[in-house]
Amino acid sequence: QVQPVESGGGLVQAGGSLRLSCAASGRTFSRSAMGWFRQAPGKEREFVACIAWSGGYKNYADSVKGRFTISRDNAKNMVYLQMSSLKPEDTAAYYCVADSVLDRSICNTRGYDYWGQGTQVTVSS
Repeated sequence: QVQPVESGGGLVQAGGSLRLSCAASGRTFSRSAMGWFRQAPGKEREFVACIAWSGGYKNYADSVKGRFTISRDNAKNMVYLQMSSLKPEDTAAYYCVADSVLDRSICNTRGYDYWGQGTQVTVSS
Protein backbone atom coordinates (compact mmCIF):
# COMPACT_ATOMS: atom_id res chain seq x y z
CA GLN A 1 0.00 0.00 0.00
CA VAL A 2 1.19 3.49 -0.84
CA GLN A 3 -0.01 6.60 0.97
CA PRO A 4 0.68 9.87 -0.90
CA VAL A 5 1.06 13.24 0.83
CA GLU A 6 1.20 16.37 -1.32
CA SER A 7 2.91 19.69 -0.66
CA GLY A 8 4.02 22.76 -2.53
CA GLY A 9 0.73 24.36 -3.50
CA GLY A 10 0.15 28.08 -3.22
CA LEU A 11 -0.71 31.33 -4.95
CA VAL A 12 1.16 32.30 -8.11
CA GLN A 13 0.65 34.84 -10.87
CA ALA A 14 -0.23 33.81 -14.38
CA GLY A 15 2.89 32.89 -16.31
CA GLY A 16 4.68 31.80 -13.17
CA SER A 17 5.96 28.42 -12.02
CA LEU A 18 5.33 26.11 -9.11
CA ARG A 19 6.59 22.68 -8.13
CA LEU A 20 4.38 20.21 -6.33
CA SER A 21 5.89 17.40 -4.31
CA CYS A 22 4.41 14.09 -3.26
CA ALA A 23 5.97 12.04 -0.47
CA ALA A 24 4.74 8.47 -0.62
CA SER A 25 5.06 5.98 2.20
CA GLY A 26 5.00 2.26 1.54
CA ARG A 27 7.54 -0.36 0.51
CA THR A 28 5.98 -0.85 -2.93
CA PHE A 29 6.35 2.78 -4.03
CA SER A 30 9.23 2.08 -6.39
CA ARG A 31 7.07 -0.48 -8.22
CA SER A 32 3.92 1.68 -8.48
CA ALA A 33 2.87 4.00 -11.23
CA MET A 34 2.13 7.45 -9.82
CA GLY A 35 0.11 10.36 -11.09
CA TRP A 36 -1.49 13.73 -10.52
CA PHE A 37 -5.13 14.71 -10.84
CA ARG A 38 -6.83 18.04 -10.20
CA GLN A 39 -10.27 19.34 -9.41
CA ALA A 40 -11.45 22.89 -9.86
CA PRO A 41 -14.53 24.24 -8.04
CA GLY A 42 -17.72 23.05 -9.72
CA LYS A 43 -15.84 20.76 -12.09
CA GLU A 44 -15.10 17.06 -12.21
CA ARG A 45 -11.75 15.70 -11.17
CA GLU A 46 -9.44 15.36 -14.17
CA PHE A 47 -6.23 13.58 -15.04
CA VAL A 48 -3.12 15.75 -15.26
CA ALA A 49 -0.06 13.51 -15.61
CA CYS A 50 1.32 10.09 -14.73
CA ILE A 51 4.64 8.28 -14.64
CA ALA A 52 5.42 4.56 -14.71
CA TRP A 53 7.40 2.95 -11.88
CA SER A 54 10.64 3.12 -13.86
CA GLY A 55 10.14 6.71 -14.97
CA GLY A 56 10.50 5.52 -18.55
CA TYR A 57 6.91 6.18 -19.53
CA LYS A 58 5.00 9.41 -18.92
CA ASN A 59 1.64 10.69 -20.05
CA TYR A 60 0.07 14.15 -19.88
CA ALA A 61 -3.31 15.71 -20.40
CA ASP A 62 -3.42 17.81 -23.55
CA SER A 63 -4.18 20.89 -21.48
CA VAL A 64 -0.82 20.73 -19.67
CA LYS A 65 1.42 19.15 -22.30
CA GLY A 66 4.54 21.22 -22.84
CA ARG A 67 3.99 23.20 -19.61
CA PHE A 68 4.02 20.54 -16.86
CA THR A 69 6.67 17.90 -16.19
CA ILE A 70 6.24 14.87 -13.94
CA SER A 71 9.24 13.13 -12.41
CA ARG A 72 10.06 10.73 -9.61
CA ASP A 73 12.92 9.77 -7.30
CA ASN A 74 12.45 6.18 -6.19
CA ALA A 75 15.35 6.39 -3.75
CA LYS A 76 13.50 9.13 -1.87
CA ASN A 77 9.94 7.89 -2.43
CA MET A 78 9.07 11.19 -4.07
CA VAL A 79 7.08 12.32 -7.09
CA TYR A 80 7.16 15.87 -8.47
CA LEU A 81 5.04 17.97 -10.76
CA GLN A 82 6.88 20.96 -12.19
CA MET A 83 4.34 23.47 -13.50
CA SER A 84 5.36 26.35 -15.75
CA SER A 85 3.54 29.00 -17.75
CA LEU A 86 0.66 28.68 -15.35
CA LYS A 87 -2.76 29.92 -16.37
CA PRO A 88 -5.78 30.92 -14.26
CA GLU A 89 -7.55 27.81 -15.56
CA ASP A 90 -4.90 25.70 -13.80
CA THR A 91 -6.39 26.79 -10.49
CA ALA A 92 -7.51 23.65 -8.67
CA ALA A 93 -6.83 21.24 -5.85
CA TYR A 94 -4.09 18.88 -7.01
CA TYR A 95 -4.02 15.26 -5.89
CA CYS A 96 -1.17 12.77 -5.95
CA VAL A 97 -2.24 9.20 -6.72
CA ALA A 98 -0.70 5.74 -6.67
CA ASP A 99 -1.53 2.57 -8.58
CA SER A 100 -2.08 -0.59 -6.54
CA VAL A 101 -1.05 -2.80 -9.46
CA LEU A 102 2.71 -3.17 -9.43
CA ASP A 103 5.29 -3.23 -12.19
CA ARG A 104 3.17 -1.78 -14.98
CA SER A 105 5.34 -0.75 -17.92
CA ILE A 106 3.02 2.20 -18.55
CA CYS A 107 0.74 4.38 -16.46
CA ASN A 108 -2.99 4.97 -16.85
CA THR A 109 -5.20 8.03 -16.93
CA ARG A 110 -7.66 6.50 -14.44
CA GLY A 111 -8.16 3.69 -11.98
CA TYR A 112 -5.81 4.79 -9.19
CA ASP A 113 -6.46 3.31 -5.77
CA TYR A 114 -4.51 5.52 -3.40
CA TRP A 115 -5.11 9.26 -3.16
CA GLY A 116 -3.57 12.06 -1.14
CA GLN A 117 -5.51 14.81 0.59
CA GLY A 118 -4.70 17.40 -2.06
CA THR A 119 -2.87 20.70 -2.23
CA GLN A 120 -4.40 23.93 -3.53
CA VAL A 121 -2.92 25.79 -6.48
CA THR A 122 -4.31 29.23 -7.26
CA VAL A 123 -3.19 31.15 -10.33
CA SER A 124 -4.11 34.84 -10.40
CA SER A 125 -4.56 36.77 -13.63
